[in-house]
Amino acid sequence: MSFPPTLAETAPARRSRAGRIALWVVQVALAAVFLFAGISKLVGQPQMVALFAQIGVGQWFRYFTGCVEVSAALALLVPSLAVFGGVALLATMVGAIATKLLLGQSPLPPAILLLAAAAVVWTRRRQLFAARATS
Repeated sequence: MSFPPTLAETAPARRSRAGRIALWVVQVALAAVFLFAGISKLVGQPQMVALFAQIGVGQWFRYFTGCVEVSAALALLVPSLAVFGGVALLATMVGAIATKLLLGQSPLPPAILLLAAAAVVWTRRRQLFAARATS
């Protein structure tokens, strides 16, 4: 009895040159946004300190979020790690959307970033299955 190959067993999909360029443009743009946002949290920019005080979970969470954002941004710039950076940003943006809604603010900016991170993860999804298959 023969079973169809799993995603991890199939040959990687070939993207066109324009597709690869578009993916890298999105990844670099996301990396720039999250490097800026993460560093502003880590250095204690007054606006970020006030935001996390308003959230009420403590300033430790500002440092944690900043570290996640900077790490994910750097991962987006390494092809073999980009999908994992995208996954970290998905989780971060879900939290950001929930926080914005709880504070009565517009969730549109984090929703747009969530969609961009989701596009990176979806495009590089075979890397997730390949990593799972080798472990």
